Amino acid sequence: MDLGIAGRTAIVCASSKGLGRACAQALAREGARVVVNGRDAARLDATAAAIREATGAEVIAVAADVATREGQDALLAAAPQADILVTNNAGPPRKDFRTLDRDAMLAGVVANMVTPIELIQRVIDGMAERGFGRIVNVTSASVKAPIPGLDLSSGARAGLTAFLAGVARTVAHRNVTINNILPGMFDTDRLRGGFPAEAALRGVTPEEVAATRMAAVPARRFGDPAEFGELCAYLCSAQAGYLTGQNLLIDGGAFPGAF
Repeated sequence: MDLGIAGRTAIVCASSKGLGRACAQALAREGARVVVNGRDAARLDATAAAIREATGAEVIAVAADVATREGQDALLAAAPQADILVTNNAGPPRKDFRTLDRDAMLAGVVANMVTPIELIQRVIDGMAERGFGRIVNVTSASVKAPIPGLDLSSGARAGLTAFLAGVARTVAHRNVTINNILPGMFDTDRLRGGFPAEAALRGVTPEEVAATRMAAVPARRFGDPAEFGELCAYLCSAQAGYLTGQNLLIDGGAFPGAF
């Protein structure tokens, strides 16, 4: 299916690897001009080159920290009339909430709530004036089912969800949509990076940790980042104009709810 976004300009935050990269690649495959972003310039350049080679799309690499004003300025200088914005950022590390001081809590809220809002503030009016805009926020399945130790991440992302729920309804009539994707366990460096420490605590191997995690998912596997990217691309499509203010859970059935 042609998603109708060829020639559109997309900004995809934190897209040098993992789910962000999958979103960037899916959008590039649909013919969008894509601005990719990350803090590791070498990794980002390699990602941009790989996406260009795989899709033939124009891909612009902007090495910057999107949590800073300077980083946001750099992204928007590369795409001053963005049609698509995918917000994404790493969450705080797993910690007992008792150990979080004020600085840590503020940093988590800035990274996972304030930063996406700031970016949206800067692109949304232009989208509305041009009559097309697609905003997708990568949040987490923990918004619906909190994960022990990720309380700060869950709280900040839930705050973003609530903040934008009303905003989404104010621009829908201008063909601007705002939706959130809530990933469960996807086969990324971030997921697997925590297995050695958990394995050491449990006295098992990282492979056994992975097997236990997979067994808890009804699909009996981790998600493929490419699956996530395709969902993101659809939400950015011309056909998705009547879908807004929604939270789409993609977790292999792990959340045991009917609604």
